[in-house]
Amino acid sequence: MHIFFSIYFALLGLIIGSFLNVVIYRFNTGRTVLGRSQCFSCRRTLKWYDLIPLFSFLSTGGKCRTCKSKISWQYPIIELLTGLLFFGVFQQYADMAVRASSLFAYELVYALIQMSVLVIILVYDMRHKIIPNVFAYTFALIAFVHMFFGASAHGGLGFVVPALSTIGAGPLLAFPFYLVWLLSRGKWMGLGDAKLALGMGWFLGLTAGASAIMLAFWVGAVVSIAILLLAELLKGARTHNFLGLKFRLSVLNMKSEIPFAPFLIIGLLIVYFFSYNIVAHLSLF
Repeated sequence: MHIFFSIYFALLGLIIGSFLNVVIYRFNTGRTVLGRSQCFSCRRTLKWYDLIPLFSFLSTGGKCRTCKSKISWQYPIIELLTGLLFFGVFQQYADMAVRASSLFAYELVYALIQMSVLVIILVYDMRHKIIPNVFAYTFALIAFVHMFFGASAHGGLGFVVPALSTIGAGPLLAFPFYLVWLLSRGKWMGLGDAKLALGMGWFLGLTAGASAIMLAFWVGAVVSIAILLLAELLKGARTHNFLGLKFRLSVLNMKSEIPFAPFLIIGLLIVYFFSYNIVAHLSLF
């Protein structure tokens, strides 16, 4: 049964990932997520068999069936990423299903929704270097409401009163980002990162959230240095495209703007799935 549900949630993640691609591409363009999908080049309305997650992309070699124009790798990558996240979330709560079904369903749905929002934030920030307020606030609001519901005295789902430290985790983690944004007038860091950190504090808690942020800076530093070294090695290289983010390695330098939300989310995922709590190990809090 465990294997069956693991496969089920992985497939569900692939389907949701396909929908998230639609949200990412159509957000703030004037188009709704309900309209039929079309090829960006020839405008052919896609059939149902063109929309099967992963399979449709692989079966056509990543090209439109009609005009043969290339389809962005963002589609299969996001579908696969969401499938893996949904699979991982189920593993986190699988043992709870037997003990408390209502609590299991609540925690599972909550985590799946939050993972979906994080995927949107990650990719949208990579593509446009901005975190839309609607997604940042949605993530934070859902995490805030979640704090007031949990295991009751009878082991099921019930109302709980969170500790002040739990409620304060969000603002405490967001404040340094807000201060950097304020002092630099947005030159060093965007305000969206502060809003994301707010939700991270409520999603993970104070020590785990601080660990995720520390990891984000470490991963960001390593990746940034690697990109700069690669840019030096590949001077004059052609323009590259990853998930819709176009860049020329040869023009990247210390002043180049690199979106930080992906690193924050990577740190969050490491802490969430692997319980890698640096702050707790250091006994700082």
